[in-house]
Amino acid sequence: MLYMIDSANIEAIRRCVDLYPVAGVTTNPTIVSREHRPLADILKDIRAVIGDDRMLHAQVSASDTETMIAEAHRLNEFVGGEFIVKVPVSAPGMKAIRLLSQEGMRVTATAILSAQQALMAAVAGAEFLAPYINRLDNIGGDGCKVAADIVHLLKVHQLPAKVLGASFKNVQQVQDLAMSGAQSVTVAPDVFENLIRHPLTDSGLAQFHADWEQAFGEGKTILDML
Repeated sequence: MLYMIDSANIEAIRRCVDLYPVAGVTTNPTIVSREHRPLADILKDIRAVIGDDRMLHAQVSASDTETMIAEAHRLNEFVGGEFIVKVPVSAPGMKAIRLLSQEGMRVTATAILSAQQALMAAVAGAEFLAPYINRLDNIGGDGCKVAADIVHLLKVHQLPAKVLGASFKNVQQVQDLAMSGAQSVTVAPDVFENLIRHPLTDSGLAQFHADWEQAFGEGKTILDML
């Protein structure tokens, strides 16, 4: 499983990269707009925090193929390192995915809401396929079922693309997505931090700490004793 942070907030990204096994960062126009900062500064800062070896997925903003491709080239030159351009699965986007992939550029097909969209993007050459889990759940669909169908189709048709689950609002959605066989997820920092939280873990650690201090003294660590 590849864990990615879905954010453009530098401090949140910095914290998650420091603590957790983070493979990369994903952004989109909405996430970027929330920071109220120039795009160039945001992308430079993210790359500085995550380094060149982690993936940075940044999305085109155009709606026509020609401009999407031009934006992808500009982003690739500017961001550097392990860069993957995000392209939506509109008709012009599918053409852009195909042409960019033929050039050798890494592409994430985004805004996926059906398994057939994902399959077509994979055939066009996308490396990652990003189904929107919570958006489907919000309209009475089953986002994780769609992701599982995509995983199945990739196996049946022997396509190398990876499912990159996106749009999560709770830990259970991330867990269900992982159980579907999806290879990667991108999660907002608040939900990401909750992936390892459990009240029984917290109470257990508190008991360990209390028992240790009762036996060996407040503030004592193994370093003081061996």
